Amino acid sequence: MIERGEIVFGDTRIKYQVVRSPRRRKTIELTVDAPGVVRVAAPVDTPAEQVEETVRRRAGWIIRHDGVTAVGAPPRRFVSGESLPYLGRSVRLTVHPTDDARVAVRFHHWEFDVDVPRSLQGEERLEKVRAAFEAWYRDRASKKLPPRVERIASLLGVQPKAVLVRDQRRRWASCAPDGTLRFNWRAVMAPPALLDYVIAHELAHLRVRGHTPEYWEVVAQAVPDYRIRRARLREVGPLLNI
Repeated sequence: MIERGEIVFGDTRIKYQVVRSPRRRKTIELTVDAPGVVRVAAPVDTPAEQVEETVRRRAGWIIRHDGVTAVGAPPRRFVSGESLPYLGRSVRLTVHPTDDARVAVRFHHWEFDVDVPRSLQGEERLEKVRAAFEAWYRDRASKKLPPRVERIASLLGVQPKAVLVRDQRRRWASCAPDGTLRFNWRAVMAPPALLDYVIAHELAHLRVRGHTPEYWEVVAQAVPDYRIRRARLREVGPLLNI
């Protein structure tokens, strides 16, 4: 019988299998055999609590090796009382049914007021409201990112060619060989400290292309605690979406 366990680390769920061996005397060994498959080799008499504590202590290492399943945000319904992330805060929605022809998103005092046509129903309603919010986040990203990029660029002594906002589903940002920075519009959902890490991560590539020790030294000039911010971004990333 296979012994299984599970822990939640931040916003990430880690599932693991325990293999007990009479040959193993003291140590507990963790391996990631495949994405989502964490194997724990332990002595026969190791308490389940000790196994769990070991997995929890090594959670950061496990996440870096893709042995996790993200606990993502629940499906959006875009109804009053629901919240969406912006700059690390949860912003409450108040939905107003209207006779207008289009969805309108307004942001004030850290609340969203959303006008939604009564004629919209089902999947069409979800698609239209989601598109309106994406447009709002894109606009915010285009305004919030350049000043932060300029500030961090001055710390690192670099100058990007351009700052663009794009729909990059698999990455937070990218740096082209010509110095153009492209940011995922979802980045402005993250707390400012994590947003600055994303910016520094790309700007550092203007000095060092690869992820070498020298590269991380450059990142640290702008965000000395980049390791903590990087780990936190991995934790909250699955929740930053609409």
